[in-house]
Formats: sequence, C-alpha cells, structure tokens
Amino acid sequence: MRTHNPVLSRQDAFTPAQQYSPQQQYGGPGAEPQGYGPGLQQPQGPQGPQQSQGLMTFEDVVTKTSIMIGLVILAAAAAWFLVPESLTWIGIIASGLIGFVCAMIVGFRRKISPPLMFLYAAVEGVFVGLFSRIFEGFYDGIVMQAVFATLVAAGVTLAAYKFFNIRVTPKFQKIVVIATIAFAAAMLLNFGLSFAGINLGLRSGVTGSVSLLAIGVSALAVVLAVFNLIMDFDHIERGIAMRAPAEQSWVAAFGLTVTLVWLYVELLRIISYIRR
Repeated sequence: MRTHNPVLSRQDAFTPAQQYSPQQQYGGPGAEPQGYGPGLQQPQGPQGPQQSQGLMTFEDVVTKTSIMIGLVILAAAAAWFLVPESLTWIGIIASGLIGFVCAMIVGFRRKISPPLMFLYAAVEGVFVGLFSRIFEGFYDGIVMQAVFATLVAAGVTLAAYKFFNIRVTPKFQKIVVIATIAFAAAMLLNFGLSFAGINLGLRSGVTGSVSLLAIGVSALAVVLAVFNLIMDFDHIERGIAMRAPAEQSWVAAFGLTVTLVWLYVELLRIISYIRR
C-alpha cells in the first residue's frame, strides 16, 4: 500500500512487507508463495510475528478510537469547568499549538507511541473544551448542535463510502493531501499575521459580521475533513484486508480522532455563522 497521508504513509504502516526477508518478499532463492488473500497461507513460526501480537481488526480500531475520543471529551470537560475565564484564550492558543506539534511528531515518527497519542488527545481536548466554551457563551446550545452535526456527517460519510463503493485512487489522495496541507499552511499564516494586526479575512470572530470569504473557508474545511474521513476509512479497510499488525489500530484511531476533531471545530464555526 502506498499513501500520501503523513500519518499512514510510513513504510511500516498498514503493510506486512517488513515481516519477511527480501527473498521471501520478491521470490528469491528458497521463497515460498505468500499472500493475504483467501486461501493463501500466513507465515508460520518465527517468520510470522503477527501471530504473537495479533492482527488489526475493525473491532480493535473502533475500541481504540473510542478510547481516544473519550480522552478528548474528558479533557474538554475538565478544561471547560476548571480553566479560569481569564486564561481561556491563552489556553486555546497554547493547546492548539502543542496539539499541532504532537500530531506532526506522531505522523512522522516511525515508532508507534500510544502514550504520545494520548498526550495529543488530552491537549486537543483542552483546546476543544475552551474553544467550545467561548461559542456556547454567545450561542446557547451550539455545542450540542455541532456534536450532532459531526456525528451525522461522519455517519453519512461512512454510509456513502460503503454503499456507493467509493474508490480512493492515488490521484484523489494526492489532491486531498495537497489541498489539506495548503489549507493548514494558510491557517497558520493567517494566525501568525493576526499577531501583527493583519487580517486576511479568512476567519470571522466569534461575534460580529461574517464575510463570504470566511464562510467559504469554513465550508472548504468541512469538505476537506470529509474527504480525509473517506481516506481514513479506506486505509483502515485496506489495512484489515492486508492483515496488518494489531498495533496499526492505534495509527488508524489517531487518524480518525484528528479528522473528527477538525470536522467538529469547523462545523462549530459554520453553525455560529448561520445563527448570526
């Protein structure tokens, strides 16, 4: 499997290739046919470390994703009730930057580290909790609306992926990844320039007038988040089909958590625009 997703594109992610010697992989001397499809045998003995550590399954991905999302929710609730109002914006900025750095480290680090993923979930939970508290203060009930919208969007995306048999092609991956990276770069630039008093108009404040550009940016973000969800589903499905090791379930859970948090934040913004 090849992918341009920075979290899932490591050489050892969702692929059994490293479990065998070059002779076994490419038909060298003494190689025996190996495969992962129906009727093909799995390596036996010391050549099959997957047997001792288990294989990636859909249930395992769901369990680990639930743990990650649950940690985000717990951290969000703690931040909502415990962080003083005077520290809200400082907490949002600090947790947002730390969460971004953690996501990059997890994405590009070769060794899978669940503790680092838990750290991301906790820090991102602080961001979500404080960010949500601000919007809830101006728009009563908006947090529940955004949560419901996120669940509906994720459910509809999964249903569409399964029932319409959406195919994730390499071209689709490249377009989505390039667009996502470009969007992230634009948001970081906009964030940095805001400290210099320069407003590019890419984001509207919590209250006040809303520009068409800001609405378009948030709408684009939601579309990109949905496309990333489709890629997440595809990688999970491929990983299970290729009998990836069980530890890759953490990578899948982390990718889903990142995408769902992003989708929630953008839907929160859009709902606030509508309610104004």
